[in-house]
Amino acid sequence: MRVKLTNPEYKKLLLPEVYSVTREHGTEAPFSGKYNSHYETGTYSCICCDALLFDSSTKFDSKSGWPSFYNALPNALQEIKDKSYGMIRTEVLCNNCDAHLGHVFEDGPAPSGLRYCINSVCLDFKPSEDL
Repeated sequence: MRVKLTNPEYKKLLLPEVYSVTREHGTEAPFSGKYNSHYETGTYSCICCDALLFDSSTKFDSKSGWPSFYNALPNALQEIKDKSYGMIRTEVLCNNCDAHLGHVFEDGPAPSGLRYCINSVCLDFKPSEDL
């Protein structure tokens, strides 16, 4: 079931830094996020709606300063063209609530060759024993 709140509703529910990234398409500082060097077994979900996004088995150290994954869970993400800041990139959004999560690049490892570069503040982690 898709979650669709208004931005004022999200602003009341989310911490300011989470709102800035997820609703205003911001970016957290590199190497500052709590999940950048996090490698426990489990799943990562959207902080705004709790939809499952990534399995920890696809996480890798891209040395970019943001949590990186080479694959997303099926139907978890939307991809849209982002022409901001004089670049052409592919933005990724939560498919359930449209939260901005980060971007996907074609410089990741096998098997996909993709690097989903995701802001930590957009994620919540559920250890395998909690699933």
